[in-house]
Amino acid sequence: MSILEVKDLKYSYENNKPVLRGINAKMEQGKMYAILGPSGCGKTTLLSLLGGLDSPSDGQILYQGEDIASTGLADHRRSHVAFIFQSYNLIDYLTPMENVALTSKQPPLPILEQLGLTAEESKRNVLKLSGGQQQRVAIARALASNAQVILADEPTGNLDEDTAAEITAILKESAHKSGKCVVIVTHSRELAKQADVVMRLKKGILDILEIA
Repeated sequence: MSILEVKDLKYSYENNKPVLRGINAKMEQGKMYAILGPSGCGKTTLLSLLGGLDSPSDGQILYQGEDIASTGLADHRRSHVAFIFQSYNLIDYLTPMENVALTSKQPPLPILEQLGLTAEESKRNVLKLSGGQQQRVAIARALASNAQVILADEPTGNLDEDTAAEITAILKESAHKSGKCVVIVTHSRELAKQADVVMRLKKGILDILEIA
């Protein structure tokens, strides 16, 4: 059974301009999904809806068969999903260890070291880290949580080519080895090539382009 399912999802801005025009999709654990589309097509809006940050104009989002609007958006955000933002969204006066500890009761250092940070770097203020290191902290925070769904908004958008490839590999591994459902919205064709399922959002409609 799919962990996330979208049924006839629609969304319009306050001026009644339609953004999503009836989207249907199913997403499973253990797979990485890439959603491609031009700027302004509604990719981030769709990700926000999947994560319970906003409510659709019409349609349903199901988590393990239950409508998240019925079970509660706050509970969905708290228990089921973890976000990775392009702008990192770290708490900038804390260290990497302190940021990760906010989402998990597990010791934060092992997962930070697994993602390439040293013990010394993990104790620095996050603003003293490079962009690639900050993104690793954001990913560590998501992976350390108990959430089964990881939603990533342009996670490699601010990174150089080599770091972007490493981050993509980490996300793919979190799906294949840790059994997470990883959903990424991106402009990057290189990232999309690594996904198990590639979708395209265009003119409010979501189409499957490729299944690995």
